[in-house]
This record gives sequence, C-alpha cells and structure tokens, in this order.
Amino acid sequence: MSSCFNGGAGWPEPVVRVQAVSDTCGETIPERYVKLPLDRPSATTLQPAVSHGGGSLNIPVVDMSMPDSDETVRAVDAACQEWGFFQAVNHGVSPELLRRARSSWRGFFRQPAEVRERYANSPATYEGYGSRLGTTKGGHLDWGDYYFLHLLPPSIKSHDKWPSLPSTLREATEEYGEEVVKLCRRVSKVLSKGLGLDGGRLQAAFGGEGGEGACMRVNFYPRCPQPELTLGVAAHSDPGGMTMLLVDDHVRGLQVKKDGQWITVDPVPDAFIVNVGDQIQVYTHLPRTTEVRYVYVAGTRIRTGDSVHIWYTHP
Repeated sequence: MSSCFNGGAGWPEPVVRVQAVSDTCGETIPERYVKLPLDRPSATTLQPAVSHGGGSLNIPVVDMSMPDSDETVRAVDAACQEWGFFQAVNHGVSPELLRRARSSWRGFFRQPAEVRERYANSPATYEGYGSRLGTTKGGHLDWGDYYFLHLLPPSIKSHDKWPSLPSTLREATEEYGEEVVKLCRRVSKVLSKGLGLDGGRLQAAFGGEGGEGACMRVNFYPRCPQPELTLGVAAHSDPGGMTMLLVDDHVRGLQVKKDGQWITVDPVPDAFIVNVGDQIQVYTHLPRTTEVRYVYVAGTRIRTGDSVHIWYTHP
C-alpha cells in the first residue's frame, strides 16, 4: 500500500498515484477520475476541427529562426491576437536536448515507487512529485501525475528537490532550463514589438533579465482504459506570463478552446507550443487567455502506453 499512497504532507486525504491506479484498475477507472458529462471529451472534439475554407483547423506555426524580422513580429502578433497560442519552430533549442529532457523525465516516472516517493510534494509549495493540484477533499481528480520545480529566481532554486535518478536528469534539466529561458526572452521581445513597444518592455515589466521567475512542470499521463470519461488536465488558463510546452510528438491530446469549440492540436515535431498566460494578457490587454486541456485519444499510444509533457512557465 505504501507504494501507492502518500499519506500526509499536508494533503486533506491520502494521495493516490495515478500510475498505481493505472497498473491496478483493470478496464474501469475509479469514480474519482470520472469527469462530469459536460467536461468529458466528446466524439466530435476528438476529431480534427475544420476551418471555414474546408481545411483542418490548427493553431498557427511560426518560424522563429529570424526573431528580429518584421515578418516574425507580425506572425507572432497575429497568432496571439487571434489564438493566444502558436507553435514555435526553428526556435534555437536543439532537438537532441529536447529528446534528452523528455527521455530523462520519462525515466524518472519509470523509477520504482519508493524512489519517486522520496520527492513527494505538499500543498505548501507544490514543488516535487505530485498527483493532485487542488486541496478540496473528495473532489474530481485528473488522470495524471506530475513533477513541479522552481527554476528562477536562483534564490528559490534547490537542486536537492531535483531527482537524482536517472543519472542524466539533473544535467538535462539544467541545460533545458537555460535554453528555454533564452527562448522565452526572444519571444518576449517579439511580443513587445508586436504591441508597438520597445523590445525590452515586457521583459522589464517582469523583473528584467536575471530578475524573472520561472518554473517547470512535467506531466506524466499513464495508460488510461476509459479515455472517454476523464481528462489528463482539466480545462484551465495558464496563470503565468508565458508557457513553453514541449509535448509528446506522437500523441494528439492537447486541446485549446476557440470560439466555444475545443480544437485538438496537431503537434509539429520538436516544436514548442507557446501560450500567452494570464499575466501578459492583463498587462497588455491582449484578447482573453484561451483555455487549454489534455484529453486521452482512444487509438493512440496514450491508451496503451504513457506520455510526458514538459511545461515551462516564464516569467
């Protein structure tokens, strides 16, 4: 039983790891993970959305190889005005590093339960290994575990809270964090210019270079026998300034809400999905932040395997 539960750490009830539930529940998920009918993914939301022109509807893809060009500024501005999301390609973070980061964190979630539990988190900071975000006793739960880390500012960054296994994880996470910070700064500059501001305006508003805050959350979605009844992450808008999301290239499950319709994102390999969060939306008066959620698509390997997403929120 100890391999399945974290029975304390300030939570209102014992925390059950979704990995453990997935391994033992057979073909029926427990009631705690069954979403209300209106919140479940319907058959239509799992199909590719169609635009008015008849083609498939997807969030914009922006080439970030020339971030200082007027063309890039216009493309990012249009994507943020219309969607609040875009997929960044040619962004400067090496595909090898992306694969190493994903592989290292998948390796952590495949460690024995007693290894993972050394890093169990609490609602005091949420930093560490977790399986729930809310503290309401008896509430509905998402079908996924996660690991949450503070990366910036350096004063709250603690390597003691980073897993030591697999052996590649700390180095990969450090390098990944540094490279994504650089990318966030480039995107912030482009966003500022698109709003008609000085390129450093948004960066300065969030503390300036070196004064930003940043965190990383790695979501792990285990095998799900009834994907039509649950969600990996319930609908929400991101509270930070900007989110860089590295998804599993082989799993279509991320959905964004546009004009009242849930649209399944078709991920571009090695791209970052960039999401303008609530803080930038309030500061710049961009259109209201788009909601996002993660669904389990029957027929993909999420039903029979697992998936890892790395969320990097900055500032």
